[in-house]
Amino acid sequence: MKQGKLPPDVLAKLLARLPSSDRRVLVGPRVGEDAAVLDLGDRVLVAATDPITFATELIGWYAVQVNANDVAVMGAEPQWFLAALMLPQDFREDGVAPIFHQLSEACGQLEIALVGGHTEVTSAVTRPILVGCMLGEAPPGGFVTTAGAQPGDVVVLYGAAGVEGTAILAREAAELLGNRGLPDDLIARGREFLFDPGISVVRTALAAAACGVTAMHDPTEGGIATGLAELACASGAGLEVDASEIPVLPTTRAVCECLGLDPLGLIASGSLLATAGTDAAERLLSVAREMKCEAAVIGRVVGQTEGLTMVAGRERKPLRQFARDELARFFEAQGRPES
Repeated sequence: MKQGKLPPDVLAKLLARLPSSDRRVLVGPRVGEDAAVLDLGDRVLVAATDPITFATELIGWYAVQVNANDVAVMGAEPQWFLAALMLPQDFREDGVAPIFHQLSEACGQLEIALVGGHTEVTSAVTRPILVGCMLGEAPPGGFVTTAGAQPGDVVVLYGAAGVEGTAILAREAAELLGNRGLPDDLIARGREFLFDPGISVVRTALAAAACGVTAMHDPTEGGIATGLAELACASGAGLEVDASEIPVLPTTRAVCECLGLDPLGLIASGSLLATAGTDAAERLLSVAREMKCEAAVIGRVVGQTEGLTMVAGRERKPLRQFARDELARFFEAQGRPES
């Protein structure tokens, strides 16, 4: 098997075999959903888990951000975090404290409590791996899913394509980028994408949730294109997407062109997909302006039989599907060992 997510059809078959007898599980494991939702009576508990496997630098920071995103796009405030940290046997002891500092700093900035986890040194990994679990709360009926998009809705993209992937490549492949002619200042700018524009969508997602969205999704591995496909799959709908409306920052475009990668298939934390009726679209864009966040209407939801279409000028073609993230493809081509 190749690095990356399980193919969605394989995952769907596996999930379909799981029992679902607990009535308190309002949203369980489904392709495209960002988190689980459990009914606790006077509130719902939203739970998400995600590992950090592509990045080695600042993995504590990454872990908090991506897991908080998954909870926030369900309309819940991230509140509690657990971390399982696995380290290779050749890892230096003085390298552990910075990871804990990153976890503490990221949780502090988002007002999240780090409540537990696990640490282990093991020969099963060749580089640090951190798996996070984030918990949050929302009022009953106040949560959002990926599955609510309806034909006629508009599709809004907050942020730009490939922000997280750009940051990882600028940090993990800086020497190669420099050798291929990218200026040092551009690579330095890419490194800072982790913080500016940043990979957190927590504030944006919570603000958007109050604007009457029908669905939200956090596109991560597989990029914007995979996020759109997951949203359509979860909602049982089709999409028509305008390629010209999807923002790609100049730094991302330069890095991708240098390495032969497609920005639409590059891991995309820092962006947020939302759908809403046409009457709510302006409110979603207004929220972005207030938060000084880039946002654009990039398409519309159509019937499932119309499929997933990308429009580029007068050309219409199927939305490109990525069997795995462009970052995984790049690392594999570079001979980076799997964990």
